[in-house]
Amino acid sequence: MGAGGAGVPLRELGLVFLVACVITYLATGVVRSAVVRSGRLMEIRERDVHDMPKPRLGGVAMYTGFVAAVLLADQLPALTRGFKPVTPEMDAVVWGAFIIVAVGAIDDLVELDAATKLIGQILGALTMSLMGLSWTFIYIPFANTTVVLDQFQSVAWTTLFAVIVMNAINFVDGLDGLAAGLGGISGMALLAFSVIILNDQGGTVAAYPPAIIGAALLGICAGFLPHNFEPSRIFMGDSGAMLLGLLLAAASTSASGKINMALYGGADTVGLMVPLLVVLGAFSIPVTDLVMAVVRRTKNGRSPFSADKMHLHHRLLELGHTHRRVVLVLYAWMLALAMGTVSFAAFPSYVAALILLGGIIVAAALTAIPVLKDRRDATGRGAGTPRGRGAAPRAKAPLAATEGAPGTPGDAAAGSQGVDSHPVG
Repeated sequence: MGAGGAGVPLRELGLVFLVACVITYLATGVVRSAVVRSGRLMEIRERDVHDMPKPRLGGVAMYTGFVAAVLLADQLPALTRGFKPVTPEMDAVVWGAFIIVAVGAIDDLVELDAATKLIGQILGALTMSLMGLSWTFIYIPFANTTVVLDQFQSVAWTTLFAVIVMNAINFVDGLDGLAAGLGGISGMALLAFSVIILNDQGGTVAAYPPAIIGAALLGICAGFLPHNFEPSRIFMGDSGAMLLGLLLAAASTSASGKINMALYGGADTVGLMVPLLVVLGAFSIPVTDLVMAVVRRTKNGRSPFSADKMHLHHRLLELGHTHRRVVLVLYAWMLALAMGTVSFAAFPSYVAALILLGGIIVAAALTAIPVLKDRRDATGRGAGTPRGRGAAPRAKAPLAATEGAPGTPGDAAAGSQGVDSHPVG
């Protein structure tokens, strides 16, 4: 066993992370060069906000890194409990992800219609579920009970859950480096949770697949970010965004959906819900943005799919944040939510609550920096000089540097995902 205590193969998981990171970094350069040489760059569309064509297909490189990491893990004695004949889950996620990346790659090249892409997502998620990675239990916290799923219910819920998460991550992929960063933070949180479970329960089989997936997910995101952080040289495309979503769904299903949480005490129950909370945190940003957009437009008598410039990232830009700082602020929120929830599995509830609250306060403070600067500047100018008279207002950050902002169909040039995401529906 690796360092870190009985049943906790930290060294081996570190190798999985490293291989995923290095192979993804190298493969991304190869994919980018191949796409540029072939001339298969996506033309600028009316709804795009970037100002020059860039290659997509980053998801192909990310999948290459993921498979390389999984192949390595399969050869490490300390991680063999995550593979056949002990469990089929890693094979299931590799083949499900293959279908998802294939569908996403085709979409990156020829732009599939929403219905075709949805069918591909269902096929990939269904394959993963039928091959053995699916929910067995659904814990209902308020009733402190667990629903045991039959095979049909298990496959149906796993498929639905994976499709929802894939589209949620696809929706958030709107600025350079945003989806990769949020995916990496989620992977880190799932890895940390799995390591805690391995340590507490003496190497339980259920924690090996999510630990391997989490380490590989963190690695592929870390390897892709140098190519994708603002200013990006390549986009992950739908192939990458949907891959991240499927891996998050797979890790959460493996960690939460196979443990009967009602058998544990209250404190442990909170900890065992962490994978679900981490995933909810990962797509809370895009889902909140989507719900707000639909409510806002409907309330104003407009189509829910009409364009506007009121998305969350637009609001942060309007506050005075730069594009890069918008991404960093959203990273801070994701760190606060993901690692804050993981802390419930490692510390007493009151300590974990303080950690979560502290993270939220820091993220909120970072969000408010431009407002605080404006107030300080206004105080410096003196009460007799109204804002906008005698001083130029804060310049708004240009929108052209974004990777493309997530949005519903029809969000043309108003912040809808331009290059990297156009979720089904």
